[in-house]
Amino acid sequence: MVSSDFADRPIKKLCLFDVDGTLTPARQQASPEVLEALRELRKKVVIGFVGGSDLAKITEQLQVGNTNILEEFDYAFAENGLTAYKLGKLLPAQSFIQYLGEERYKMLVKFILHWIADVDIPIKRGTFIEYRNGMINVSPIGRNATIQERIDYEKYDLQHKVRATLVKLLQENFPDYGLTYSIGGQISFDIFPIGWDKTFALGRVADEQFDEIHFFGDKTYKGGNDYEIYSDPRTVGHSVTSPADTIRLIKELFLKD
Repeated sequence: MVSSDFADRPIKKLCLFDVDGTLTPARQQASPEVLEALRELRKKVVIGFVGGSDLAKITEQLQVGNTNILEEFDYAFAENGLTAYKLGKLLPAQSFIQYLGEERYKMLVKFILHWIADVDIPIKRGTFIEYRNGMINVSPIGRNATIQERIDYEKYDLQHKVRATLVKLLQENFPDYGLTYSIGGQISFDIFPIGWDKTFALGRVADEQFDEIHFFGDKTYKGGNDYEIYSDPRTVGHSVTSPADTIRLIKELFLKD
């Protein structure tokens, strides 16, 4: 039985959305059309986002004017749900460094930075490792790249497999760390403990006993950062190609009447 928190929703289902490539273009803002469709959807079902980035970055993408995105979504799952809010209230958080330990963490970071320093790619910008509460995000080009540099690098990476090569080396050199490596977005990949992928968010909502949990994402292929939650038996997975495709699907599934 779904709790009284959501008694006003006629359909007792939860719709969870990836952010980059699903609700917004990568690292860009959501369109008014997407936000309006989400507001209409929320009148019928419970909605939430689940992104790999921290809440500040997701807020930049989903916030319009002075709106509070914690009030626009029933669930807010940043960093795959390691930082989580339900109806604007913070849920208990988790820590990547607490899980791994400072010494093992330093060995991992040193290996990555040495490799990035030596790898020959067209350009490098800055912020090659970004620490987040539940993971680290690694970018061979650097997260300070411009939008055009990101687009160019994504094409280069698809051809030269820079990220995939580093992931393989990390898997070989740190086999006992209990980590998952997930390539997502245009320029980076995430590293987090096994089980701390986007399916972590599903544990946050288990007590609600929704009739169904629908997940919408664009990186749903094996190795993509939406794959685990998309293919999880607890979800009905929907693979989308763009924010416009997401709007089309939610209208088709929930907003026909």
